[in-house]
Amino acid sequence: MGGMGGNMANIMRQAQKMQKEVQSATEELNKTEYTGSSVDDFVTVKVTGEKKIADLTISEKIIDPDDPDTLQDMLIDALNNAFDAVDKDKQAKLGKYTNGLM
Repeated sequence: MGGMGGNMANIMRQAQKMQKEVQSATEELNKTEYTGSSVDDFVTVKVTGEKKIADLTISEKIIDPDDPDTLQDMLIDALNNAFDAVDKDKQAKLGKYTNGLM
């Protein structure tokens, strides 16, 4: 029975180590800024790893009061590109911990 206790303690240490690594990687990702842009960079957006908008730039060239749909489409495109970058980086950095858990 003594061997079982040692194995369990070892498993617990490994789990705690992995938890700290995941927490550290998550904190790093949350602080990172990701940039997304629309076609020809008419709209550029920066978001944090928490998917909060940090900055938004709209080129004057794309602002047309008679065509708000184009600006809306470019905003959506830029935001989606930035959020995709967040998701891709999170998968790259946290996937080794979460693969098979979901």
